Amino acid sequence: MTATTKSRVAVSAFFFLPGLCFASWASRIPDISAKLGMNSGQLGQLLLAIPMGSLLSLPLAGWLVSNWGSRRTVLLASVLYACFLPLLGWAGSFWTLAPALALFGFAGNMLNIAVNTQAIGVQQFYGKPVMGSFHGLWSLAGFLGGALGTVLIGWHRPPLQHFLLVLVVCLVIAGWAHGNTLRRDVGKTDESGPGLSLRHPDPYLLRIGLIAFCGMMSEGAMFDWAGVYFQQVVRPDAALVTAGYVACMSTMALGRFLADYFTHRFGTMRMLQISSVLIVSGLALAVGFPYLVPAVGGFLLIGFGIASVVPLSYSSAGRATSVSPGVALALVSTIGFLGFLLGPPLIGFLAQIFTLRTAFGMVAIVATGIGVLASLPNPVPAAAGQAEPVA
Repeated sequence: MTATTKSRVAVSAFFFLPGLCFASWASRIPDISAKLGMNSGQLGQLLLAIPMGSLLSLPLAGWLVSNWGSRRTVLLASVLYACFLPLLGWAGSFWTLAPALALFGFAGNMLNIAVNTQAIGVQQFYGKPVMGSFHGLWSLAGFLGGALGTVLIGWHRPPLQHFLLVLVVCLVIAGWAHGNTLRRDVGKTDESGPGLSLRHPDPYLLRIGLIAFCGMMSEGAMFDWAGVYFQQVVRPDAALVTAGYVACMSTMALGRFLADYFTHRFGTMRMLQISSVLIVSGLALAVGFPYLVPAVGGFLLIGFGIASVVPLSYSSAGRATSVSPGVALALVSTIGFLGFLLGPPLIGFLAQIFTLRTAFGMVAIVATGIGVLASLPNPVPAAAGQAEPVA
């Protein structure tokens, strides 16, 4: 196995790790919400904690990647992320769970920026799109994590036991993979610091950030509310409450593994347009026909739709020439995570005012923005190693 291949496997492992952690939390949201006796509005307020923690981590994450390098940052962040997970199962009230979620979000976004910086370096060595496959590993872990959650719920295991098991698995993965991560980051490294770049983004990065915003709002809504939507609207048997979440994560994983091929063939702009159509179609099906089979089918389409948006956004950010990849990713993550910040709690508030079905329908409007932004003049450039098709 070549050094480049070893690095790709190692970076893939560090994408798998956060996917497993986040899916473990997401699969137990209905359980934990019911345990704490929260309604939709209270859950929406609570879910603000993760993106708030994510946003607070951005200055530190950008500084660490620029000064420490992504290699050391990815190890630190992955260990913290895994160790904060059991706190979510231990918390016994809104006021103990909220700060635990903020810490979870803080470490998660630090890991997100560092591991995507590593992925950009590996992609440069390959000279062709490979970012989708990395994010595919994240989604595959999400599918497996959701499936594990379903099994442990069926066995009546409490969330804390579930999360401690995942912690052990993640520490093993981090210890095994760290030795083969890239030792040096690619791209510009001599800018004055992330603060100036974050305050004055160039139009190219701002455009990518807005696309990421729409994609991550749609994605975050599915992660945090899929289980609740099935529990409160679809109302299947208890063992099938996670069916929508697992369906979405499974097609997201498959879509990300296929994304590199289709991006190379059709180009970034067209892929984003197709993604927008799939998300809107899936939401229309799940909201219009809230029964088990059509709802699962809708979530399958949504998973395919959101699969490519974030990988294409991060890959495009990594090609910025004005700043380093770590700083560019910090900027795009800042704008994108506003989607996570606004999306899940907004659904909770809308569900309280109207219905959860109406709130999910609102996500379709946001998803339409992906296609609109991709269709404007001067579309997002093609991924590395490809040319944007003329037709």
